[in-house]
Amino acid sequence: MVLKDSSMTRLRWPRRRFLAAALLGPLVSACSGRRGAARRDPGGVLTVSTEQQASWVRNFNPLLAPGNIRWPTRAGIYEPLFIYDTMGGKVVPWLSSGFSWGPDKRTLHCTLRPGVTWSDGQPFTADDVVFTFEILQRHKALDLFGVWSFLDDVRATGPDALVFSLNKQYVPGLVYLGHQPIVPRHVWRDVPDPVTFTNERPVATGPFTEITVFQNQVYELGRNPRYWQPGKPALRGLRFPAYPGNDQATLALLHGEVDWAGNFVPDVERIFVARDPAHHHYWFPLVGGTVMLYPNAARAPLSDERVRKAISMSIDRALLVKVAMYGYTRAADATGLHDGYARFRSPEAAAAGDWISHDMERAGKLLDEAGYPRRADGLRASADGAPLTLDVHVVTGWSDWIRAAQIIAQGLRALGVTSAARAYDFSAFFEKLQKGAFDLSLGWSSDEPTPYHFYRDLMGTATLRPLGEPAARNWHRFGSEEADALLAAFEGAADEHEEMRLSHALERLFATRAPVIPLFPNPSWAAFNTRHFEGFPSAQDPYAKPSPYSAPECLLVLTRITPRGA
Repeated sequence: MVLKDSSMTRLRWPRRRFLAAALLGPLVSACSGRRGAARRDPGGVLTVSTEQQASWVRNFNPLLAPGNIRWPTRAGIYEPLFIYDTMGGKVVPWLSSGFSWGPDKRTLHCTLRPGVTWSDGQPFTADDVVFTFEILQRHKALDLFGVWSFLDDVRATGPDALVFSLNKQYVPGLVYLGHQPIVPRHVWRDVPDPVTFTNERPVATGPFTEITVFQNQVYELGRNPRYWQPGKPALRGLRFPAYPGNDQATLALLHGEVDWAGNFVPDVERIFVARDPAHHHYWFPLVGGTVMLYPNAARAPLSDERVRKAISMSIDRALLVKVAMYGYTRAADATGLHDGYARFRSPEAAAAGDWISHDMERAGKLLDEAGYPRRADGLRASADGAPLTLDVHVVTGWSDWIRAAQIIAQGLRALGVTSAARAYDFSAFFEKLQKGAFDLSLGWSSDEPTPYHFYRDLMGTATLRPLGEPAARNWHRFGSEEADALLAAFEGAADEHEEMRLSHALERLFATRAPVIPLFPNPSWAAFNTRHFEGFPSAQDPYAKPSPYSAPECLLVLTRITPRGA
């Protein structure tokens, strides 16, 4: 990254130590005198922190977007056919025992695992799988992966076998089909509207299906007595206290009240590990997607790539990584790819996107060229002469992202753009993000097996939705026919060499057009306390992404963790 020695940068750096102390102060003082504190033996019930919410709303509908339902509905209560293991780079059979492509790669044959039952004792069959996909066909709002854009038909060929027929070669569709949670036909055929159904008492196949407690400040799940994996889960249950933000979740973690946390922890070595080095551990691999600044390309001025690039060049990513992220990550490059795609990354494409560098002078010139000059008062003028205003949306309580949004807004103000960080509770934030009701918004990227999925969500027209209509992906409303052509070629790629060539072409296009503004690879956040439980993923045993919010890979973890000494 090229850093310009701007007056803004010079003035900010002396504040960093003070700012870090101010941020950590409440956590450190709140924990003083409680070093090594630990709750009594939880009796095999694992306490998890993965959603920051002030209170819980009871919704266990696995067909809805993850932000609208309780964890682990999509992968823990319900289950998919198979799981892509990011760390191992392989597909793990789950409800399916195996699959194979037809000779033309337009049919996918799937065999189901024998002996699986629903939690009410009814057998799990191919009819349940067919029924699930038929729901998605009838209710497009539930087709989060867009599977019916490439599916022609799904049919059972026996109680434990089915065939997916595709309308084109679409090898990347394997993950979209495989990761779809499956629901029971005998229950859901009587649901009048699966889009609004809250499914308060789920019948499912997963390891934790029993809702034993549900209050607005805590809920608990009990294990499925009929789970298909013998002897699993080893845990008796899962417990989820409500924490409104990272700070409250971190305090609970430090006090020994949480066993597995998927939230940002500031200065983790000093405030967490050092308190109990024998039991306090963390692993933050950079495979949690890429944190993006999404510019709403459906409306001016963000429909102009010069404006998007100017915004990007106003961002001091080095400061952002150090102050907001405590150095846990690094600045993104112009491909936007995180470490899960490291083998695909093109150095040439990464170097081509100079709009990733921090360069206030060039940023100002781009805004001038785009028709947004400075007024006499120093503010940039929009088309009607009013101040150009671009606010940054972020989630209340996500302390790392809030600091990032503040740094971004500060850079925009230095550029003459009126800007502020606007924090919303998660539900409101996610609704605005999905419907395109924002100027700029922090957000996350997809992290499926290949860059095909990553760039389809960011540049493909198939994922475009009109403003006001909820979008599962492509929240920024950008589509490119050139990207469509490359994605179509990727769909029928014969081998990894061809995938690599097409990925590099997509990376170059991304670096040229700047459809979104990459900030940094996001860590897969995972802090864990092994006083009562063991078997968490680690750098020494990287059997899965470590964060609890990584669905469906969290199933690999939930079925691996055991009470200590069990």
